[in-house]
Amino acid sequence: MPELPEVETVRQLLKREVVGKKIKSVNLFYPKIIDYPNTEIFKEQIINEMINDIKRRGKWLIFELDHYYLLSHLRMEGKYNLKKQGDLVGKHEHVSFLFEDNLELRYQDTRKFGRMSLILKDDLTTAKQLLSLGLEPWDKDLTVDYLKSKYQHKRLPIKSVLLDQRIVVGIGNIYANEILFMSKINPLKKTNELTDQELKMIIKNTMIVLDKAILAGGTTVRTFTAGIGIHGRYQDELLVHGKEGQPCLVCGSKVLKMKVGGRGTYYCPVCQK
Repeated sequence: MPELPEVETVRQLLKREVVGKKIKSVNLFYPKIIDYPNTEIFKEQIINEMINDIKRRGKWLIFELDHYYLLSHLRMEGKYNLKKQGDLVGKHEHVSFLFEDNLELRYQDTRKFGRMSLILKDDLTTAKQLLSLGLEPWDKDLTVDYLKSKYQHKRLPIKSVLLDQRIVVGIGNIYANEILFMSKINPLKKTNELTDQELKMIIKNTMIVLDKAILAGGTTVRTFTAGIGIHGRYQDELLVHGKEGQPCLVCGSKVLKMKVGGRGTYYCPVCQK
């Protein structure tokens, strides 16, 4: 599943490939990908729009057009492919944007969970898809006091709360495991019992882990690659995720795996008491 570094990798790649291209037509092979507006209005409004920039908010890609923003969420397995007009449409390619230069940007999604919305530019700040999102990991307002205000009444395990996009966006399961290992915090520790020092470590290591993952092009796992020939390299740098039964890189104890909130959680029982 794409997490923030994977979505950022896709954003950077798409920005190089499609910014400056004008949309000549669009084909919807699986219309349910479009959340808003209805498919006929979507096709009518997006034609002749230029892609001027591509931004990101949390795990949402935001295509800046002339008059609209196209919001795209990859969900579990979404990816974008750049093809030539006339290339055979793949079984799982559900949306195709044809540009004036006869290249096509195709959205591929095996599970069909991804969603797109086309909204007026003036409506971005009130878009329901973005309203509930928390701070970006590099936001200057991400402080110990901010986390304490969000965590003080939460008795859930910190592993589960790290995944809450309403507090800090973009942290998924893989990176939560890495952040907690580097912070020497047990995944089961109750969130409201974290010390100020532990909160500082979470903030610091969130930025470190995500920065490194973005530089490596994200993490390519069995169910996700970025598309357009991109395969992340960060899976080669993982310290604890997926290392069940292997020696901890710090103390040599065997890495264990358990379920926390239904998610596979890897940790060192010695380093993360």
